[in-house]
Parts: sequence; structure tokens; C-alpha cells
Amino acid sequence: MLRAMKKSQRPYLRALRGFTLIELLVVLAIIGLLAGLVGPQVIKHLGESKTKTARLQIEELGSALDMYRLDVGRYPATDEGLTALIEKPANVAVWNGPYLRKKKVPLDPWNNSYHYVSPGEHGKYDVYTLGADNNEGGEGEDQDVVSWE
Repeated sequence: MLRAMKKSQRPYLRALRGFTLIELLVVLAIIGLLAGLVGPQVIKHLGESKTKTARLQIEELGSALDMYRLDVGRYPATDEGLTALIEKPANVAVWNGPYLRKKKVPLDPWNNSYHYVSPGEHGKYDVYTLGADNNEGGEGEDQDVVSWE
């Protein structure tokens, strides 16, 4: 059939045949290199955004704690915890809550509860999260996010 065709039509048939194995391997190698360069940067920014979210949530909890103190005259005790911001404690006379927009205490971006201590070691209260590893210390996504810094 190819011999019956004119020589001017043969380049057209070559274009229809598709890609060679070498061409496909080169494209896959380029995609692999791009993924190797871009992937770590994307993951780095994802970890940073979770840390920023935790900082914002801790600031919001701090504002709610300050409003609670204005109404009640003190910060919630450690055993009352952050739950005092959404549910009236039994021993409180004046409570104008809930002090959070949503009627639940948020979890940190790693789905762990925030830690609350009052009186705190660093101020009137300490609110903190232990990061992705849920252990003290760490760097990057594993770093602790605290209310006193």
C-alpha cells in the first residue's frame, strides 16, 4: 500500500503513526524532574499555612478568653479549660457566652486539641499546640505554636 502512494503523501503518514518510545521516555523524564523540583516547595508551603492557621486560631481563642475575663472577672481555670468559652461553668454567676462564633472549641490544623493552662507559665494563660508530631519542640510543620510569642 505504501508503494502505491505517492512519495509526497508518505510524510503525512509518518505524522499519524504517533510518538516513539524514546520521545515518551524523554517527556516522562522532564515531568519527573519538574515534580521533583516543585513538589517539595508545595509541601513546604502547605506546612507553613497550617502553622499560620494555628497562630490565627490561638489569637481568636485569646480574644475570646479576654472577653470571658471582662464578663466573669477572671480567666477560666485549667480544669474548666477552653470549654468555658462555649458552655457556662457551674460556679460562674455572670456569663454572656458563648464567646466563640462556632459553638465548639476548634481543633488545631493537625486535628489535636489546643492545650490551655491558667495561670500560665508565660502569662495570665497559655494556649498552645504541639504541631504535627504532637510532641514538644520540633521544626517546620512539627514546631509548637504558642500564645506567648
